[in-house]
Amino acid sequence: MRHRKFNPIVAALLLAGTVIPLPAGAAEFVVKAVTIPEMKAVFGEVESRTVVPARARIPGTLREIRVSEGSEVREGDVVGVVVDDKIALQLNAANAKIKALESQLGNARTEVERAEQLLKQGVGTQSRLDAARTTFEVAINQVAAAEADKAVIEQGAREGDVLAPATGRVLTVPVTPGSVILSGEEICRIATGPYYLRLSLPERHATEIVEGASVEVGERGRTQSSGEPVATRGGRIVKVYPEIVDGRVIADVDVADIGSYFVNERTLVSIPVGKRSVLAVPPKAVKVLHGVDYVRIATAGGEMEVAVILGQAFEHGGEELVEILTGLHDGDRVVLP
Repeated sequence: MRHRKFNPIVAALLLAGTVIPLPAGAAEFVVKAVTIPEMKAVFGEVESRTVVPARARIPGTLREIRVSEGSEVREGDVVGVVVDDKIALQLNAANAKIKALESQLGNARTEVERAEQLLKQGVGTQSRLDAARTTFEVAINQVAAAEADKAVIEQGAREGDVLAPATGRVLTVPVTPGSVILSGEEICRIATGPYYLRLSLPERHATEIVEGASVEVGERGRTQSSGEPVATRGGRIVKVYPEIVDGRVIADVDVADIGSYFVNERTLVSIPVGKRSVLAVPPKAVKVLHGVDYVRIATAGGEMEVAVILGQAFEHGGEELVEILTGLHDGDRVVLP
């Protein structure tokens, strides 16, 4: 006589469907259909709201660059120094001109004093005094004009410092020290933020995407092959663009604390593109036996364990639930442990 070996999986399947009396006071959960959003995993690209260039204000030679890609700068910081050798020569010429005019001013002052003394002694004329005073005033104005010209040259020398126009992160530095720079040429590009995610979705989802909808941003570094992204932070759709480009709908997502990402970095985002009705139970109602998921339900005669296939977990009404793909029906009474 041959004895068959005991198979625990077969025994568990035979046990499923066996009715067991329902204990008194057991907690129950009534299965009913709930509506949840249909999520689609897409790639979002990190972008900055504004990217401003730091430009040279004078032409010359780029003598120094004080930033590199990725540097954090504040508004007004010096990011580079442009030098024009002609400015030093112009400044020397301006100083020499001022000294010459100051000498003329001294002579004119002396002529005025001499004409006043002669007029008091009665040997000079009023016309000579008036002419001396006119010459003195012209000399004063010439010195003032020369000093103003010198101030313009000095301001040009100070404008050789290339200043950061805003606080942010340096994206690119397209020049090197020693480069010949023209006035208005770009020294570096600065992303000032705030940062956001730019999504590009197929045209068929255009009617389901709405502003204000919540999204889930996946863990940084995860790929599409790893399945649904693990939600590490929440986001919100703040803008849906009315123009469809190359069959794609463009939307912007606002996410808190995203400034640590690289600009143009791609990350997975789960975005609602529709709704569907599902059956779900609390996770604690599911029991795993030999790799098979079971849920205990209450019947008229007692309890019965049925095998189920689970879907995704979600939150509904502040309660954690897990989707049941097969095995339960609307209205079933699930016995909670």
